[in-house]
Amino acid sequence: VTLFGGIGTVAGPVIGALVLIPLGEILHVHLAERLPGIQGVVLGLAIILVVSLCPQGILPWLRERLRRRGPSASHRALQFDPTAFVREVATSQGEPLLQVRDIAVAFGGVQALRNVSFDAHRGEILGVVGPNGAGKTTLFNVLNGFTPPAQGRVLFNGQDLTGQPAYRICRAGIARTFQVMRPFARLSVLDNVVVGAYARRADDGAAQETAREALRRVGILELEQALAASLTTIELRLMELARALASEPGLLLLDEILAGLGAGEVEHMLSVIAAIRRQGVTILIIEHTMHAMVRIADRLVVLDHGQVLETGEPEHVINLPSVIEAYLGTKWAGHAAT
Repeated sequence: VTLFGGIGTVAGPVIGALVLIPLGEILHVHLAERLPGIQGVVLGLAIILVVSLCPQGILPWLRERLRRRGPSASHRALQFDPTAFVREVATSQGEPLLQVRDIAVAFGGVQALRNVSFDAHRGEILGVVGPNGAGKTTLFNVLNGFTPPAQGRVLFNGQDLTGQPAYRICRAGIARTFQVMRPFARLSVLDNVVVGAYARRADDGAAQETAREALRRVGILELEQALAASLTTIELRLMELARALASEPGLLLLDEILAGLGAGEVEHMLSVIAAIRRQGVTILIIEHTMHAMVRIADRLVVLDHGQVLETGEPEHVINLPSVIEAYLGTKWAGHAAT
């Protein structure tokens, strides 16, 4: 009855019981003598059809059909005002919000990071770029407490967070999204985001209100009751972004949040990121889409082989021979001047 009515819901098994149990009894009373075993055959076929056509069950399937009668997913995405994306330099020139000093990480004989140092100022969008294997994700793992550094310090808002566990770093005000999305597929969008809100809110009601505000900030509040399994790629990205925002961070780490998005969806995501920065959140972003990074980042930190290669404004950094060589090889470095 749970499979038939709806997995992950309270009403689903009730609906399954109201349909399947009377059906089974009717078949048993009227057909059992002439067709022995017909009850099991019919109920088995019903389960096969439901699992094949609507794996989450009848109730989630009906909810999704009703939701899809509204605007399409791509149309909804465009409802977030694209003119909100304005290149702004709202950085603070005082004490940096984040200070990374001489970070080193090794995995066996592989030196993933060595002597990495940089600052992120309050209100800044700082891009972290570099070729595959440069150490970008390892750096994020250090910043949000997944990987303790072998040496160095991480200071956030004047507080030393070096080697602290992830939950303490989150409560201190650093949140993160991930390149590989792992939503709770059988939960609603709101319930997925509430998970992030519990970092700051112990009360269920307050956590739900915080989660709804985060969904509103990224433009998908109307999807709060949709199952995460039914979302498109950009909706999943926005849901994960909302989950990070629900912890009310001062610093947001975005790990390839544009991965898997089309050109129009990238524009939409840039608008959302810019709006979040205007709301007072400092952002560190890893991204391979260089043209997007040049547009949205105030400064770039270039990593190569675990070391900081260059730091500076995007227009300057992307034309440096050392950066071109790191991305494209020695052959192309000579073309940098042209």
